[in-house]
Amino acid sequence: MTIATNYQISPSLLRSEIRNGKFKKPTSGFAPGHIQTNVAILPKKYAFDFLLFCQRNPKPCPIIEVLEPGKYEAQLTAPNSDIRSDVPLYRVYEHGILTQETNNITNIWTSDLVTFLLGCSFSFESALKNNGINLAHIKNNTNVSMYITNIPTSPAGMFSGPMVVSMRPIPNNKVIRSVQVTSRFPEVHGAPIHIGNPELIGIDDIYAPHFGDAPELNPGDVPVFWACGVTPQAIAMNSKPSIMITHSPGHMFVTDKMDEDYSIL
Repeated sequence: MTIATNYQISPSLLRSEIRNGKFKKPTSGFAPGHIQTNVAILPKKYAFDFLLFCQRNPKPCPIIEVLEPGKYEAQLTAPNSDIRSDVPLYRVYEHGILTQETNNITNIWTSDLVTFLLGCSFSFESALKNNGINLAHIKNNTNVSMYITNIPTSPAGMFSGPMVVSMRPIPNNKVIRSVQVTSRFPEVHGAPIHIGNPELIGIDDIYAPHFGDAPELNPGDVPVFWACGVTPQAIAMNSKPSIMITHSPGHMFVTDKMDEDYSIL
């Protein structure tokens, strides 16, 4: 079985394969049962405002770990990792404009950069599967669908803008169970923020996501929306810091921590 299809790969081996350029795809479904995180990296001068933004917006931006300025090893959640190379694909925003996507940010790393690792809903997908809720994007080997909504975040300092959500089609008879399952994991977005009509949260065409791939909805499926850690990218575009480095949507940093370590029930 190749690395591209070995979903049971360990987090440390997956990070090594990413670092060596052998894995360059979305991480959903890989290293199941482990916490995956969104990434937001900012100069120190913005760090307090962004920390306050995350504190005020815990649904889209639940903090898993914050690295000190210039540090690139996630010592608490992924010892021996390197945040500069252990994400399959990064995005670089400069003054709110996406200027590049790259597999490695070592050449633009500076000693004042502060890394925020934010909880990701990929982390609770194993729990959904264990409860008989299969997900189309994993079956189809595609990226989850993500949308910029009309739901405002709570501003903090220079940071403000709309919330981003991820969407998973859930069979009608399993929607309640999906809410119950994901409610156990507030540090990776927790329960859905919206169920049903996407237009009510500003999504005009569910088949045209702003990030990720178009969804597959079968008869009887209900669109279920979770707060998403891609929100900082919408915030970057709105607030225009001089630089913000993020993961490319769906290409997460995979930690050694287990999702059950963050369960509240």
